[in-house]
Amino acid sequence: MKRFLAMGIAALPICSCTEKAPEKPNIIFILADDLGYGDLGCMGQERFSTPNIDSLASEGILFTRHYAGSSVSAPSRSSLITGLHTGHTPIRGNKELPDEGQYPLPGDTYNIFRLVKTHGYSTGVFGKWGLGGPGTEGAPERQGVDEFYGYNCQRLAHNYYPRHLWHNGEKVVLEGNRGRGEGDYAPALIHRQALDFIRTHKDGPFLMMYTSILPHAELRLPEEEIARYAGKLEPETVYHGTDEGPYYKNGGYGSQEHPHAAFAAMVSVLDRQVGELMKALEETGQADNTIVIFTSDNGPHIEGGADPEYFNSNGGLRGIKRDLYEGGIRVPMIVRWPGHIEPGRVTDHVSAFWDFMPTVADILDMTLPYDTDGISYLPTLLGRGEQPGHEYLYWEFHENGGRQAILKGDWKGIVYDVTGGGNMQLYNLAEDPSEEYDLACSYPAKAEMLREMMDASRTESDLFKFGSVAYDGDKNRK
Repeated sequence: MKRFLAMGIAALPICSCTEKAPEKPNIIFILADDLGYGDLGCMGQERFSTPNIDSLASEGILFTRHYAGSSVSAPSRSSLITGLHTGHTPIRGNKELPDEGQYPLPGDTYNIFRLVKTHGYSTGVFGKWGLGGPGTEGAPERQGVDEFYGYNCQRLAHNYYPRHLWHNGEKVVLEGNRGRGEGDYAPALIHRQALDFIRTHKDGPFLMMYTSILPHAELRLPEEEIARYAGKLEPETVYHGTDEGPYYKNGGYGSQEHPHAAFAAMVSVLDRQVGELMKALEETGQADNTIVIFTSDNGPHIEGGADPEYFNSNGGLRGIKRDLYEGGIRVPMIVRWPGHIEPGRVTDHVSAFWDFMPTVADILDMTLPYDTDGISYLPTLLGRGEQPGHEYLYWEFHENGGRQAILKGDWKGIVYDVTGGGNMQLYNLAEDPSEEYDLACSYPAKAEMLREMMDASRTESDLFKFGSVAYDGDKNRK
C-alpha cells in the first residue's frame, strides 16, 4: 500500500456527501482477468504504471480486503452475478463442454442482469463469458444480457488472436486471424463494441460488465505495445508455447520472447482502455451518474511464461491463482461514484463478489426475491450509516483434490486435498497476513469449529462434487 499512500490520499472515515443518490445510476463493472493484488500502481506495483486505474482510486474508494468469488474464472463469475458463494452458486468450477464453452448456468438463474432489467436497465457484457456454451441455456443472451460481444468460451479466451468471437448468438469469424494470421487483436475489437454501447445508451440507465481477458495468459499482443517495455524488464526467459497443432488458437498459449515486457504491456493496455471508457462517459455526459467498479476475478497466474514473483503480483500475500490462500482470492477493488463517494478514501471493510448483487439492490431500493450470501456495502461507499459485517466468508474449489477455505473474523481455515482427507490449516490474518504460520495444532478447538462451519456452509451439487473430475480450462495445453 506504500505507493497508494504516497499519492497523498487519506483514509477518511466519513463521507461529507449528503446528496440523495439518483434513482437509476448507470453501472460499469470492469473485471480484469488474473490481475493480482499487487498489479496496480495504487497497490504498490513498481515495475510499470497504471495511471488511469490509479485515477479511479484517487477519485473514489479503494477496498483493501475485497475477495473474489473463487480462485479461477467461471465460479468467480457465477458468484459475482448470483450473489452466492461457491458453496451455493450453480457453477463451482471450470467444467468444459465437448466443443466450445463451459457448463451452463440453469436457464432460470436469477442474476444481476435480470435484477436491473426490472428497473428498466439495458444490459451488456463485453469480454469473456464462460457460464454457458453457445446455444445453451447459460448463453448470455438467455441470461438477461441484451448485448454481448466477445468470447463465449474461456478456453478460447486464452488466445488474443482467436478465429472467432460471438455477438449475442452469432459467430463472428475474424478473417485477419485465419491460419497463422494475427491481424485482429480481440481486446481491441471488444473494446470498440463496449465504447459503442456507452454512446448508444447515453440516455441510460444501463449495466455494462466489461469482462476483459487482460492480463490472462497467453502473453501475446501487438509488437508496438511490447516495444514500450522491451529491454527494460530484464532478465527475460523465452517462453516456448503452442505455435502449431490441435491446440494452436484453441486454448494453447503461444510463444513469447519477452514475457516480462508482454505482461507489463498487457496491463498497460488494460489501463489505457479504462481511461478510454472514462473518456466516453465524459463525452456523453454520463460520468457523474455512473458507478464504475474495477476489480479482478482471482489472483495472478503462472501460465504462458507469466512471472508473478518478478512483479510481486500477489502483493506479498501467499499463493496465486487456484490457491485459496490470500494471494489466490484477495483482489483490489475500486469504486468511483462522483457526488456520492468521497474521493481518495481507503477501506479495510471485508467484502466479496457475492456482495455486489445486494449492493445494487440497495442502490435501487429493492428487495431481492431470495436470500443471497452477500451484504450490501453501500454504507461503506457513501461513508454513512451502519455497515454490517459478514459472519464468515466461504470458498470451495473443485480441482487438485478439492479445496475449501473459511474466514471468520481474523481467523482463516483452509483444507487442501479434501477428497484425500486433508488437514485443516489455521491462520490468524491480523498477526500473519501472509499465512506463514499454521496454528491448527495450537488452537485445535478453533480449527474444529471452522471445520464444522465449512461443512454447514455448502449445499451438495450434482455436477460439482469433491472428487469428481472437472477439466480446468486454464491449464496450458500443448
